[in-house]
Amino acid sequence: MKREHETPNQTEFVYGHYASVAALKGTQEINKVWLQTGLQDKIRNEVTQLAKKKGLVIQQAPKSKLDELTDGGNHQGVVLSVAAFNYATIDDLFARAEQRQEAPFFLILDGIEDPHNLGSILRTADAAGVHGIIIPKRRAVQLTATVAKISTGAIEHVPVARVTNLVNMVSELKDRGVWIFGTDMAGEDYRRWDAQGATALVIGNEGKGISPLLKKKVDGMVTIPMIGHVQSLNASVAASLLIYQGFNSRNPL
Repeated sequence: MKREHETPNQTEFVYGHYASVAALKGTQEINKVWLQTGLQDKIRNEVTQLAKKKGLVIQQAPKSKLDELTDGGNHQGVVLSVAAFNYATIDDLFARAEQRQEAPFFLILDGIEDPHNLGSILRTADAAGVHGIIIPKRRAVQLTATVAKISTGAIEHVPVARVTNLVNMVSELKDRGVWIFGTDMAGEDYRRWDAQGATALVIGNEGKGISPLLKKKVDGMVTIPMIGHVQSLNASVAASLLIYQGFNSRNPL
């Protein structure tokens, strides 16, 4: 497997009319498009058309906001929030498992919004030999310099695939022989969870958990028993416990 990626971009922004258009026409991974309120129609229309072709989020903002994003740069009313690292494909994740001669072990992150959680999850995933992580394109944190910093280098070694629709992706994984597990209070005790074979684990949003549509698609649920006053764990802490249970079941003593 060949995974192309860049070192973190210090600004994480591309700005200016021509630079932005070139990025939108190219292969640069783009998270979001910022357009200045009141921008002239010619530039607005060109950028909007290109952004819509890629299914990108377009955000209207005053000039002061764009000045802030670019540290006073000559943005000409257009700013792109770009990925600090390129993303892998789902096939890359399967290829990584095949290269290691192991059954696939993936993580699916359903709407994780805190970059510190994503960075920590990447770090644990690398330590436990997870073959890749799948995240949604929208309503979730993307790969950023902050995520890279928190991951302490793990972002270099764990491929991350970004998809438009997690529910559809889960269906594809199941068609390719992967068993899908989620987390739920009514699930099986995670200490009895057996992750041998091709397996993907869904970690839900920090506050809402796994979305209802995605929950309907899983093959089984696991839960982390709690006897204290606090009945929930930080997403990255819960992910770490579950990832290592998966590791233990796949690598028995």
